[in-house]
Amino acid sequence: MKTSILTRFKMPGQTIRLSATLLLLLISTGTTLLAQDAQPKLVAVGTTAVLGKADGITIEGKVQSPSGQSTPLQIVCIFEYEEGDLTSPQALPAAANGLLHVDEALSGLITDLRKNGKFLGHRLETMLLTPPKDSMPAQKLLMIGLGNRKDFTPDLMTDIGRVGMREALRLGVSSYSHASDLKDGGIDSPTGTVAVNVVKGALEAYETETYLVNKKVSSHKPLTKVTLLAGQAFFTPSGDAIKAYLSTRK
Repeated sequence: MKTSILTRFKMPGQTIRLSATLLLLLISTGTTLLAQDAQPKLVAVGTTAVLGKADGITIEGKVQSPSGQSTPLQIVCIFEYEEGDLTSPQALPAAANGLLHVDEALSGLITDLRKNGKFLGHRLETMLLTPPKDSMPAQKLLMIGLGNRKDFTPDLMTDIGRVGMREALRLGVSSYSHASDLKDGGIDSPTGTVAVNVVKGALEAYETETYLVNKKVSSHKPLTKVTLLAGQAFFTPSGDAIKAYLSTRK
């Protein structure tokens, strides 16, 4: 003889009885729906949005790998070398790993430079490359070192933003793209905070250079646009954070 377990729910004027099997089914379905809602929504590759404007510069967000971005200057950020770090379990999967895509587009040059100590990736270290024809659409590629991944804090990205902007002005480009590549390198960083710090540092550097121009001790070509590249799952949170930050500057 089978025993049926019943659970009672009281509602005004009536009692609803649920069998254990039905109850478990409802709980399971609800848990699945919650899990689905918790999953980040993947935005289509190529999606672009203007996030705001400051100091005459349009700040744009885009879902794109740096290896596929057409720009006068592409910035990528790189930690100090650890064997296999771009393909480690902590790094983004190969299909979503923009820094790995850049390395592959350049026939493994990024790994070669890091492995052989020619680019150590020390904090704020820079190296400028001219990608070979048909390797990637960026005219110039600027690598900026992030230092030891164990010492990383989001505050570093403000300095990274400053360095990127100053190098862009020195090169005389009118626009550039930035990819932080933290998750590509295996760091589970706070997406919104990192994006805001990059923009904050870049704008501070631009304002300083403008100040120097007004003092007649410097000159630079006006910069019109900065594009922040993001992965499909990180486009929305980074964009929302940047919009909120830029709204405070008005």
